[in-house]
Formats: sequence, C-alpha cells, structure tokens
Amino acid sequence: MAVETLSFGCRLNTVEAEVMRAAAAGHPDDLVIVNTCAVTEAAGREARKAIRRLHRERPGATIAVTGCGAQVETAAYAAMPEVARLVGNAEKLEPAAWAAPPARSVPDVMAARAVSPTRITGMAGHTRAFVPVQNGCDHRCTFCVIPFGRGNSRSVPVAEVVAQVARIVEAGGREVVLTGVDLTAYGRDFGDDLADGLALGTLVRAILAGVPDLARLRLSSIDSVEADPELVRAFAEEARLMPHLHLSLQAGDDLVLKRMKRRHRRADAIHFCAEIRRLRPDTVFGADLIAGFPTETEAQFARSLDLVAECGLTHLHVFPYSARPGTPAARMPPVAPEAIRARAARLREAGAAALLRHLDGEVGRTHRVLAERGGTGRTEGFTPVRLAAEPGTLHTVTIAGHDGRALIAA
Repeated sequence: MAVETLSFGCRLNTVEAEVMRAAAAGHPDDLVIVNTCAVTEAAGREARKAIRRLHRERPGATIAVTGCGAQVETAAYAAMPEVARLVGNAEKLEPAAWAAPPARSVPDVMAARAVSPTRITGMAGHTRAFVPVQNGCDHRCTFCVIPFGRGNSRSVPVAEVVAQVARIVEAGGREVVLTGVDLTAYGRDFGDDLADGLALGTLVRAILAGVPDLARLRLSSIDSVEADPELVRAFAEEARLMPHLHLSLQAGDDLVLKRMKRRHRRADAIHFCAEIRRLRPDTVFGADLIAGFPTETEAQFARSLDLVAECGLTHLHVFPYSARPGTPAARMPPVAPEAIRARAARLREAGAAALLRHLDGEVGRTHRVLAERGGTGRTEGFTPVRLAAEPGTLHTVTIAGHDGRALIAA
C-alpha cells in the first residue's frame, strides 16, 4: 500500500520524508508516518494535534511517529492511543526499521555513530534537490534541544555524497542544496582524516570536480564562524557555487550570544560577511535572528537590529523567543511577552526594508534564473523572480521591476 508522510519543522525533515516513503514501501498497512519537530514546545503540540486529527479522519490507518519530537518527548507520543508505533530518529531512513515489530520506545540517538546516506533523485514538487550530508550536533546552545533529538554530529562520506549528486544530475536535476543540522561541522567525526583537511569546503570542491554537469550548488544554513578556509576560497573561485549564504547568527550582542552559548561574537559575523562580499561581491546573505532571548535588554536588542545593516542582510528568518522546557535558557529571567512580540515585529520590518532595497538594486540587471513551479524562479542569489517558463529550466533574464516581494523578468 502507499505510504504517506506528514512532516513538521526543518528542511531536513522534509527530505527525510521522501527517503522514508521508499524505506517503508511495501508495508502491509495503510501507513502514515508523522515526522515530528521539537524545536519549540508549540511544535510538539501542533504535531500531536495533527495526529489526533489524522486518527479521526482515517480511522483505519496505522500512524507511526518519528523525528525529533518522538526522540525528545517519547513518553508524550507513546501515551497517545492514536500512535501505533515509534521509530527512532537515527533509524528511520532504514528499511529494517519499518519491517521490525512495532515499538513504543526509541533507541538512544546519542549511541548513533553513522548517518544513512539518501539515495533519492529528487523531491516531489521541488525543482532543486536537497542532499543531507551531515546529521546531529555537538554544540549545546542554551535554547536548543535538537542535539538530543538528532544525536552527535555524523557526516556522510565524500564518495557517497558525490555519487548521490551524480544520480540527481543523471535524472535531470540542475541544482543541489547541501543540508544538515550543523552543516559546517561536516567531516569532523572522521577523526584522523581531519589531518588531510576534510571539511565542508573539501566536500564542495569534490562535488564540483566530480559532477561537472551539475549546474548549481547551494548550501543551506551555516555557522559562519565554523566556515573552513577551503569553503571561503570556493566562494571566490567556483562560479557554480551559488552566491547565497544563510547564517545562523541568532543575536547581535556579545553578552546575549555568550548566554546563548554561541561560538561567535558580533565582530566575527560582521567580518565574515565583509570578507565573503569582498571575495564574491554579488553574495546575498540571509540570517536567523531570535527576538527577546531571556535577559535581553532594549539596548542589546538594538544591536541585533543594527546587525541587519552592518552585515548587509537581505533575507531574515525572525523567531520570537519561545522557552523550550529542559533547556538552560528556559531557566533564565524571561523578557515580557509583549516586548518579545514588539521586537520580533521590528526585526521583520528591518528585514522587509532590506529586501526592498535589494529588489530595487536588482532592476535592470541580468541573471540566470532556475524556473520553478507556479511561474517563479530563483536567481543565483536566491532572490525570487516571476517568469513563465518550464520548471527545472535555466534562463538568462533581465529584471524589469519588482512587486515588493519578488523580481519580475522582462
């Protein structure tokens, strides 16, 4: 029978849903796999609400739950009568996990020492293909539970990644996005191989050299302070590595960053953006920023707000701080909810103004655009463009104007 998936949370979950569909193929039941998220407490509530709704709407279906929520909040999901089985986050991509007898517990994800490579050639409904190359995280940011849902950092071997990208291109793929939980940690778990400089930059070079027909390579979110020198050089030298970076910045004040247990400081972020822009002037930056982290004062928030201009950010993902039970940050003195909402709104306004300036500056320029579904596409810098073209095709277009949200091709 057909296997259906319902995913919450990050892009990695969405990619893994495609893999699980194949891994669980042939399951004798009408199987619905719910791939949960644990990044906020609200994410768990949303997933459990969806599970109850699924059970009402499809009373004959077998509901299996996996993902970070199942790993972090195992007892909550195991107690739900609607849930027929739980599958561990480290095992969910393997056919054996779906052939095994149903369980209401999950293995310890911290015991995982390897990550399963994906072998799909694309994602339904998506023009670009996402390739997970790393999973887990060795850091312990004070607001985050994801390491306890994903385990320690594990990397897919270079040869496996190159082979996967080659399969995608052979199937007609034009653009690949490398993704992971902590992408710039790639390769560190290979031990002695690090002496040979194996890191994300090495992987990027290997892909571009090993798959010459790949038109465009992108990176998902990275931790800028962990970007290795080879990766920085690749941005300067590899035209097929797209000039767009989304940075995990989170805040712009050093004391707040310290309380978050981040690895960088404000000056590091500003310097990184300036250096990449010097090497590749057309680079477009996005960033994650948290508004209202515990103890954040108005003056400290203002430094995050100023970071939008100082780093030259264009695309913002703004997160109003939400306490995650069990994290150190949840025990810190909170910011008033109304202040959190107001600060998030101000960050979004700054992001909207930055995007508008960027769109204004693109008018009259020429770009290579990868067409997507729905009459849109993306420039090299990931800016959306409205154009009528066959999805998956590349076009050189001149930008005639914009509508405040996307560019318009002539």
